Amino acid sequence: MDGLLVGKETEKRKWIYPLIRKGRLYRWRSWISYAYLALFFTGPLIRIGGQPLLLLNFMDRQFVILGQVFWPQDIFLFVLASLVFLVCVVLFTIAFGRVFCGWICPQTIFMEMFFRKIEQWIEGDANKQKKLNAGPWTREKIGKKVSKHAVFLLFSFLIANTFLAYVVGSTALFKIILEPVRLHWGGFFSIWLFTVIFYLVYSQVRELVCTVICPYGRLQGVMLDQDTLVVAYDDMRGEPRGKLAKTPDPFNLKGDCVDCGLCVSVCPTGIDIRQGTQMECVNCTACIDVCNEVMDKIHKPLNLIGFYSENMIHKQQKPSFTGRMMGYSGIIAVMMTVLCYFIFSRSDMDLTVMRSAGMLYQEQKGGLISNIYNAEIINKSNTGRNILIQPEDPAVKIRYIQEPGRITAGSSAKTVFFLLIPATSIHAPKTDLKINLVFNNQIIQTVSTTFVGPPND
Repeated sequence: MDGLLVGKETEKRKWIYPLIRKGRLYRWRSWISYAYLALFFTGPLIRIGGQPLLLLNFMDRQFVILGQVFWPQDIFLFVLASLVFLVCVVLFTIAFGRVFCGWICPQTIFMEMFFRKIEQWIEGDANKQKKLNAGPWTREKIGKKVSKHAVFLLFSFLIANTFLAYVVGSTALFKIILEPVRLHWGGFFSIWLFTVIFYLVYSQVRELVCTVICPYGRLQGVMLDQDTLVVAYDDMRGEPRGKLAKTPDPFNLKGDCVDCGLCVSVCPTGIDIRQGTQMECVNCTACIDVCNEVMDKIHKPLNLIGFYSENMIHKQQKPSFTGRMMGYSGIIAVMMTVLCYFIFSRSDMDLTVMRSAGMLYQEQKGGLISNIYNAEIINKSNTGRNILIQPEDPAVKIRYIQEPGRITAGSSAKTVFFLLIPATSIHAPKTDLKINLVFNNQIIQTVSTTFVGPPND
């Protein structure tokens, strides 16, 4: 093996050339990856009620999830959703190890099910790639290397554009692509920056993202226990391992493992699963597929490598739903209930009213006392709306300096207005008022504010 390297002596990294064997689990992973890739590349074009499927626009502080618009005022929902996600990750790690990494993580899907296949298509299987890299720079080698890296760059560019569409929106992305570069220097720079990052990740960094950079692999060590289902080698059945003999062993001293080494050859992180659970294992199940292939050929029971817990192997226990798993499941259920309540009970409109800072009351004609207010109205719905602000008390009058007018879908508007109260109705230096947000003669929201009047005599 050669390439970028590892080892204390050379201080370089050993390049990994994993074999690809298409077993039953590999086919399942492939179908999941196809669905994921289809959704990823078409997601920016999908609209729900006129809104994108997913938009995380941090610059404009606008977020859309499944067509629902969320604003900075909804930040607590993101915090709660993040907590639910983290607890789910912990629960699934306790129950199934790093199954997320091997089956759902975008890094694994793009690397193993996309770029790895492109590499195999151009350069051949693992053995041919190793031989090609070790050989001299011939015309064939140059052609294959240039072709591979050109395709890698092309698809990295496509991924970067798609990724940016989830940040700025597909409409803004099309403007960046179609309009002159001088109008969109920031967007142009972002596209190429992400292109270079993705290209380096999938052509050079590769499995180091999972084994070195990503903190999740290191955290799993404190979350696994003896009941956690992980991809594991049944050493009670497989040891002592040994090469397959032409004649049967009369004393049955050998285990089922024939020490073929294929479980190591197919591993995308280069580990030997027979050495036990390791941080680098991403539960991709490639070793299960190839080991089952060998067991089938030598007429031995399948799943010498499979989904096992330590207690299943050494104590012959069945998989169990432990108290810790039940506790985390209960926490998730409660948090999901609270999250769903806040999401489905949130109003389509949001009104924030603040009395102008530093401003005292004003005496108006007709014996009226006025205060000036600033308000912001956010339209979280998918349609434009004409909005009115009305005091709940009919004795309180409103006079606009800047009317809110029509607020388009997914946008906000600011308004400035006076509230006027007859001086004879003011009996305290501060009076509590309620203001209604009205749409189609229906009160959508009611907020409270204070009114400052002259001191009592």
